[in-house]
Amino acid sequence: MTPLLKPNSKNTILDDIKQLTKFGLSISVVFSSVAGYLLGADVINYKTLSLLAVGGYLMVGASNAFNQVIEITQDALMQRTKTRPLPAGRLSKQTALIIAFTFTLIGLAILYNINPKTAFFGALSIFLYTSVYTPLKSVTPLAVFVGAIPGAIPFMLGWVAATNHFGIEAGILFAIQFLWQFPHFWAIGWLLDDDYKLAGFKMLPMGQKDKKLAIQIILYTLVMIIVSVYPVLGLSGHLKLSVVAAVITVLPGLLMLFYGFKLLSVQTNLMARKLMLSSVFYITMIQIIFVIDKFLR
Repeated sequence: MTPLLKPNSKNTILDDIKQLTKFGLSISVVFSSVAGYLLGADVINYKTLSLLAVGGYLMVGASNAFNQVIEITQDALMQRTKTRPLPAGRLSKQTALIIAFTFTLIGLAILYNINPKTAFFGALSIFLYTSVYTPLKSVTPLAVFVGAIPGAIPFMLGWVAATNHFGIEAGILFAIQFLWQFPHFWAIGWLLDDDYKLAGFKMLPMGQKDKKLAIQIILYTLVMIIVSVYPVLGLSGHLKLSVVAAVITVLPGLLMLFYGFKLLSVQTNLMARKLMLSSVFYITMIQIIFVIDKFLR
């Protein structure tokens, strides 16, 4: 009989669970949800905010755990992932599944306690990520499109948690993070192309690191910037953005564009890495800018 927890001299069980649930990524997702909540809330309810943070973390952690169970064979083939707890044998699949299901049930219960819509979008995120995006990665580059849907839910999930309503405001927050996924993940796909090919993953739209991919990155980045400043027009319901905040929002977008054009000019991993880092900076900054602008108006 396989033990649930295998002896581990180098990493603690807690460290392995953090790797299984991708602690850093999960925290960044919680940050997006909290930003969305602060944008939607008329009065901050700290109980709801705490429930959103904990429930959101559990749901994202569950998605990541399910993903690693499904991809244990592929993870063992890639340099970047072969030391993860499952392929390295530090955790059993049974343990990982127990963690994933436990996180899912508790996370859903917590989000439902906020309101049913929040729980629905949380459940939809897990379903799309584990049941559609993960298996599609080995079949078609369209997996990135599918994966962008659960990846874009956290920002708008916070708004829904605050308002119990999905309207144009939540739709715009979703659209911003949805469009952002493409330059971000294609930059990652560029960097990890060799590793992904070892595992049979098809992450680049045409399977090549070339100028055509760089052009697509630039186009998606342009549309993303436009959608991000759309609230300045006053046509997005209760989601507002001042002119000053809109101008500031454009700046990190221009940084992404700069590295997109650099990647078009010189197709190197260095430029792809700079593009990826600038995309992380962008999504973090616009969420901060949106929130600060709301409370200063």
